[in-house]
Amino acid sequence: MGALVSTNRSEAVLPEEEAQYLTFMLGGEMFAIGILGIKEILEYGHLTNVPLMPAFVRGVINLRGAVVPVVDLSARFGRQTSGVTRRSCIVIIEADSQDGTQDVGLMVDAVSAVLEIPGGEIEPAPSFGARIRSDFISGMAKVAGKFVIVLNVDRVLSVDEMAMLSEVGAEQTAAPA
Repeated sequence: MGALVSTNRSEAVLPEEEAQYLTFMLGGEMFAIGILGIKEILEYGHLTNVPLMPAFVRGVINLRGAVVPVVDLSARFGRQTSGVTRRSCIVIIEADSQDGTQDVGLMVDAVSAVLEIPGGEIEPAPSFGARIRSDFISGMAKVAGKFVIVLNVDRVLSVDEMAMLSEVGAEQTAAPA
């Protein structure tokens, strides 16, 4: 798996300043995440399946000796699992948890571009109409006359929430019918 992009997290950008966002496709829709939390982007490669994980956890990868879980973002949003194509990528993100930070991979259909979006071009998240949980959306950016959904990565990749869902799935599997 070759690294395509590598960045380091730094201090937050003020709302009215321009910030850089990585845009990517998922199920024909464009999404964006702040580039400051992205560590790198990898070509999709071999994943090791882990039993008793929620459907949205595709497996784990070995990233320079560290075990990194890979989340199928489409399945995390309650949609069908993503199919693997030539353009499928894994975006490595630093996710916050009670125990500090953990690297988590996001499986996306295709990475599009890094865009600079002024804070004034990002509208508040809609309270209805989106096909994903509203707490997963931090805003809607206007880019070239179209809306791009800006994700709240800390909510989408809440390590604690995903661990809880994993435990519930394991209990349901272990419970007698």
